[in-house]
Amino acid sequence: MRSFAGGGLPSDDVIVRALRAGDEAMFAALLDTWSRGMLRVARSYVSTDHSAEEVVQDTWLAVVGGIDGFEGRSSVKTWIFRIVVNMAKKRGVRERRTLPWSAFEEDGGNSAGRHVDPVPPGGWTDPPAAWPTPEGEALASEVRGMIGEVLARLPPRQRIVITLRDVEGCTSDEVCEILKISAANQRVLLHRARVAVRGWLADYFESVGQPD
Repeated sequence: MRSFAGGGLPSDDVIVRALRAGDEAMFAALLDTWSRGMLRVARSYVSTDHSAEEVVQDTWLAVVGGIDGFEGRSSVKTWIFRIVVNMAKKRGVRERRTLPWSAFEEDGGNSAGRHVDPVPPGGWTDPPAAWPTPEGEALASEVRGMIGEVLARLPPRQRIVITLRDVEGCTSDEVCEILKISAANQRVLLHRARVAVRGWLADYFESVGQPD
């Protein structure tokens, strides 16, 4: 099994050449690096974990089948995550559990005079960049579970943006490319999601700090 320096992936050129050559070690490295995030993205659109797993499996099949046609107009990661979104969106529509894709353009595109939702009680007008990291392994594990729960409460279009930005670490440009939305739309969706999530987390930490 090939190992990569520093545990990271090589450049896109190396990845593409390896995949086109049928390099199983490279494929396995991509699976290990991106599959978990792909599952989270897919789950934003479909109704069950099983559906998300099938979307990811279908995505990897599409990657293998389509790598020869990859033109390098975006990064390999962006290309793959775009495939995930397309497949998950189609499956989600079939399951009648997600909003139409056009809702991305309707939500947050202030051109129609829509306004950004006010900050809810306990929220941050300018949320901090990092998630809370309380000391103690047990509490940290509980917080991670709580974060997952509050993300699940968000509308799908907000959940997918905050998942890509704050969980998967994608840049704003990458998110816009993956979701095919405008930069302004991405900013509004991310702002709304962060405000809601951090408001819920603030309530949680306040309750944790209360004496029994």
